[in-house]
Amino acid sequence: MPDRTDTAERVIAPVPRITIQAFCETPDVAAVIEAAAEDRRMLKAHLKVQMGGAPAAAEAFRTAPTPNVLVLELHGGRGNPLSQLDALAEVCDPGTKVVVVGHVNDVLLYRDFIRRGVSEYLIAPIDPVAMITAVSDLYAEPGAEPVGRTVAVVGVKGGVGASTLAHNLAWSVARDHATSTVIADLDIAFGTAGLNFNQDPPQGVAEAVFAPERIDANFVDRLLSKCTDNLSLLAAPATLDRTADFGESAFDGVIDILRATVPCIVLDVPHVWTAWNRRLLIGADEIVVVAVPELASLRNARNLFDLLRQTRPNDRAPRLVLNQVGMPKRPEIAVAEFCKALDVTAASVPFEPQLFGAAANNGQMLSEVQAGNKINEILSDLAAAILGRTEVKRSRGGMLEPLLAKLTRRKAS
Repeated sequence: MPDRTDTAERVIAPVPRITIQAFCETPDVAAVIEAAAEDRRMLKAHLKVQMGGAPAAAEAFRTAPTPNVLVLELHGGRGNPLSQLDALAEVCDPGTKVVVVGHVNDVLLYRDFIRRGVSEYLIAPIDPVAMITAVSDLYAEPGAEPVGRTVAVVGVKGGVGASTLAHNLAWSVARDHATSTVIADLDIAFGTAGLNFNQDPPQGVAEAVFAPERIDANFVDRLLSKCTDNLSLLAAPATLDRTADFGESAFDGVIDILRATVPCIVLDVPHVWTAWNRRLLIGADEIVVVAVPELASLRNARNLFDLLRQTRPNDRAPRLVLNQVGMPKRPEIAVAEFCKALDVTAASVPFEPQLFGAAANNGQMLSEVQAGNKINEILSDLAAAILGRTEVKRSRGGMLEPLLAKLTRRKAS
């Protein structure tokens, strides 16, 4: 029978717009399925939980169409589960997928379920992630590559350097970890990714957002600007000719396309609080929160962490990056105290205005300006943690490395 012990660590594809009905026999299983319905990956699905098990399901579907997915709890001690399935098959539509939650760990019974067309068999007790994974896997294409991981980077206030760190994090994922990556600048009016990567593409994310009816894989591919072999940019226009009053699901289409084709998508999320911004954060596979060590940042970070922990109960906590640590003459909250208040650990990025200023003015990444800087190692370690890799291969940079990297980048563009 399938092993679900690793579901919390893997990337789970969002469940598509389907109908799901669950018929349970025990309150515990019903509560787990109801909790799964609140998960971010179930956002598009419509799920209804009822009690009564297989008999209630058979009665309900005598006069009503069956859903896309039927979740059925079968208790081994309460009647013959195979005969209950047979009775249900008489009223079940052919296209309905069936997930059975059982209480008996029996290989022979599992094989009988599969022979009767059951799509998945889970053994109680289950958790919400196991249920979400089971439904998600029903709609994964055979032989498809693993779905892309979305990493949302957001600052708790303006001026904390979240965009710069997002761009350099994407660079590190692509270069240090040889992973195909897209950096998506979602700040339509004031985005800086084009400047930081020294790119001025004629099209970008705005074309996808303002023309959702045109979105498909080929259309999105044409919007991408190539930065290196492994890194592409979905730029923001950084113009004020149109406002950014988007609907809540404005970015869903383009992100779904990217997740299906690119292993890692770094979302440079602007510091605003709108319905679409909130949806992007809650829906991301990983969240990196950027703050500086002062009081307003701590307050905002606490509010954001509280919200994300409440709305993402089945995900790891956001990762915290404290930027501009050690700014001269600025009273600061100690890193340890900042982390203690949020009950997290943090990656601490020192205040180095010359390095960041030179990179910004030259349209370069930090590692291109100064390959051996400690900040590059910090970002590479963060990238490794996000990708689930524990070992980071470090090359010994020579004096010509920044120049060679710049020449390679110009050639690629």
